[in-house]
Parts: sequence; structure tokens; C-alpha cells
Amino acid sequence: MAPPAAFATVLPPADRPALPTAGGLAPAFRLEHLRFAGKAGLDCWIALPETRAKAAPPLVAIHGIRRGARDQATLLARRAAARGQIVIAPLFEQDRWPRYQQVVKKGRADRALFTLLALLQETGVIEEQSIELCGFSGGAQFAHRFAMLYPDQVARLTVASAGWYSFPDAAPFPYGLGAKDGAKRDWGGEMARNIDRFLRIPINVAVGSRDSTPDANTRSTDDINAQQGRTRLARAANWTEALKQAARERNIDADITLSILPGCGHDFRQCVEKGGLGRIIAPDHTPKCAPNRTQAAYSMSHDAAVAA
Repeated sequence: MAPPAAFATVLPPADRPALPTAGGLAPAFRLEHLRFAGKAGLDCWIALPETRAKAAPPLVAIHGIRRGARDQATLLARRAAARGQIVIAPLFEQDRWPRYQQVVKKGRADRALFTLLALLQETGVIEEQSIELCGFSGGAQFAHRFAMLYPDQVARLTVASAGWYSFPDAAPFPYGLGAKDGAKRDWGGEMARNIDRFLRIPINVAVGSRDSTPDANTRSTDDINAQQGRTRLARAANWTEALKQAARERNIDADITLSILPGCGHDFRQCVEKGGLGRIIAPDHTPKCAPNRTQAAYSMSHDAAVAA
């Protein structure tokens, strides 16, 4: 694939990372770093499988606050390639998207992602369809809030090792879906209005069995601990149960699972290579778009985001 016109390839072919092989066969995927040609765009790492499955929606992998987009693409690429699935790992740079985890804060990370997807669609890299979305740590915060805001865009969601969550309760956004005093816009209310459609997304929640030490990124106040728990391990379990309870109250037959990754702490590579997170994000079966889900074009979704 030639780089889309809107992008410039950062790494020349000789400097690209070595790709995995199987039994001496040709690499199963090609890794590219695409840089947006304009000033306000979103760079990304992209893993292109040698053989594409037409029905497979792209896997969008969101990094944590260490901005490890390349690791996201590289560590998920081989399993995704076996499914014929492209991996897109956006890079939310610190200076432009300092609070990308909350989706709608400074820089509007949601708009940036829609613009990236629209460009990839327009240049034929991906087709007009929904995405499979996954995130680790801060990326897991982005992923579940993005899916709450745009549930029709997400065919499948994996939320791994988030420090804290937006619960389906009346706590002020971003801790819940209630209105925040003094906020210019009721983002929590918009997510609350989408909650039925959000709960119909297949949702996988994952966390390491040893991810039980609070730190600065877990926002440990008395109110948050009372609502969510003290550790990422506890918070993942509590959020999963809160979603299941919300689904039961609405008579929704939800597909929501919690996986505890054995022997893993708060480390993406460890969770993928040792804990089995890769199999959760990219299972062995060939992915298909969720049935009866609106397949809105990214350009349409982007227009809606910009209008917001």
C-alpha cells in the first residue's frame, strides 16, 4: 500500500521494525507509521495484514498515557493479521491531547479519531463500517467513553486496566453520567441517552491479577473509592457488575465479560504476552460487524462530532 496522500510515511522501508514470520513464510503483516500532513491531524501506527478479510472491521487500539502507540500496533498485529484484520493505533500527543482519556476535553480526541478514520476510508485503506475498539490504561478510559458517546460506531469493545471509569449512575461526568455543575455541555447526559445502545455492544473488560496497587493515575479520593473501589482490579470488577446491573434493569441481554489476567500487573506487553489479553482483543474467530447495527460512514460521524 502506498501511503495515503494526506499522510507521510515516517520510517523508510529499511528502518521499519522486523516483522514476525511463521515457519519461514512471508511476514503476515506490514507495519507503517503514518504522519498526518497537516498541523492538526492525528498520527498513527498501522499494521496491514497480508490477507484482508472483507467482513472484518478495523481494530482501533488506544494507548495509555505513556503514548505507546507503536507497541499497541506491533503486539496486536500478528493475531489481527491471522483474522485478516487491520490494526490502527492512533498517537494522541501530550501537548495537543493532554486529556484524551476523557474524549471531549481539550483538543477533542473524538474529533481527531473521526478525522483519521475518514481519511483512511477516503483513501481506501479501510472500508465504510464500524470499528472494533480496544484500549489499555488511559486508552481504556478513552475507549469506553467514546463507545458511550458513539455506540453505533463500535462493533466490539475491549477495556483493559483502566485507572477509573464513567459508571452508569448519576455521579457527575466523567465519574458517572450525571450533569457536572458549571459545565458548558452535559456530556454525561448525552452518554446516558445512549446507554441502551452502549449496553448492546459486546464488551470485554480485562485487568491484571496483580494490578492492585493504587497510584496517582487511579484518582484515589474518598468519593471515588466509595463509588469505584481502591484498585484497578476492584474497579474493573465493580464497573463490569454495574454495567450488567444496568442491562438487567433495561431487560437487555448484554454480552459483558470480565477477564482477570493471571500473573499480570499494569504492563501492556505483559498482559498481551503472558496474560492472554491479545486473545481477548483479537480472538481466533474471524470478526464480523455486529448484526443490526447502523454502519454509518466515518465522514458522517465526523461531521456530527465537529458539529458538537
